[in-house]
Amino acid sequence: MFKSLREKLSSVKESISRTIHDKDKEKVTSLEDEIETISKKEDLSKEEKAQKLGFIKKAKTFLLEGESILNEKDLEEPLWNLELALMEGNVALLVVEAIVSSVKSNLIGRKKKLLAHTDEIVEDVLYESIKNVIKNDGLSFDEIIEKSDKPVVILFVGVNGTGKTTTIAKVAKRLKDKGYSVVLASGDTYRTGALEQLEIHGERLGLKVIKHQYGSDPSAVIYDAIEHAKARGIDVVLADTAGRMHTNSNLMRELQKIKRINSPDLTIFVDEAIAGNDALERAKLFDEAIGLDGTILTKLDTDAKGGTAISISYITGKPIFFFGTGQSYDDLIIFQEDWLLNKIFGNDSEEEN
Repeated sequence: MFKSLREKLSSVKESISRTIHDKDKEKVTSLEDEIETISKKEDLSKEEKAQKLGFIKKAKTFLLEGESILNEKDLEEPLWNLELALMEGNVALLVVEAIVSSVKSNLIGRKKKLLAHTDEIVEDVLYESIKNVIKNDGLSFDEIIEKSDKPVVILFVGVNGTGKTTTIAKVAKRLKDKGYSVVLASGDTYRTGALEQLEIHGERLGLKVIKHQYGSDPSAVIYDAIEHAKARGIDVVLADTAGRMHTNSNLMRELQKIKRINSPDLTIFVDEAIAGNDALERAKLFDEAIGLDGTILTKLDTDAKGGTAISISYITGKPIFFFGTGQSYDDLIIFQEDWLLNKIFGNDSEEEN
């Protein structure tokens, strides 16, 4: 995953490091050229020549033992390359500007030993700059479930074809493995096969599915699931909804009704990591219409660019809870900043569930 973005960031890192090294070399070369020029001068006495050479050699020694300070002009071209690399990786423009600004402020004016290798410095700055964009300072999904009154009601929303129902099943499996009792609510009462798809997952996972007939009011289905959970002491209600485009005002109003009647504890937006800026636009508009509490991105394992994963929290101001990385129920990775960054920068890291 993230192969394209990883290669571009590696190229940018090398470009910045090379620029810094070349700048240092210019300083040293300038002094070496001056030493050579003085050595060849015939109009200077031996004493004058020795005095000038001694002074310049001391300056060279002082320079090599001292520190170099980076300035904006030195980094102008590499930072432009970084901006292009991020945009080509489908990172949203607003996020690109935040990352480049952070890299710039962390490198310009920074002191370093002259001619010292800067690869690690540059990677650390890139790493931390992206981390500041994707970080989640709020509670994790598991902490929310643990601390919330039961039953915890979770509403899943998004467009068709993004893996929403399968994601619900993955979350249900995770919760069940952690000892929580779960009931599923089939709030997608319009799409042919939606109920059957959820029921198949319910049977495989040993979970009850609350359903009504096709065409029923989804608010009523989810309400019945919540009442069922209350009556039987079930910990979590996971509610599916019909996929809808963010531009369909009637269906968005229906989601508003579902939220108004059932007051879910969490409303989670599900979309594909590979959808790029389309996913960002949809998330933003869903959030404006109904209010989101977080996101799950599917198909992260097939994402070469990484722009959605980097951008979506910054754009919506809401956390990523999970990444879907395959078709099995266990292919659900809880969001961790360092796990994502290690994948982006090509470092090995264990996937934690």
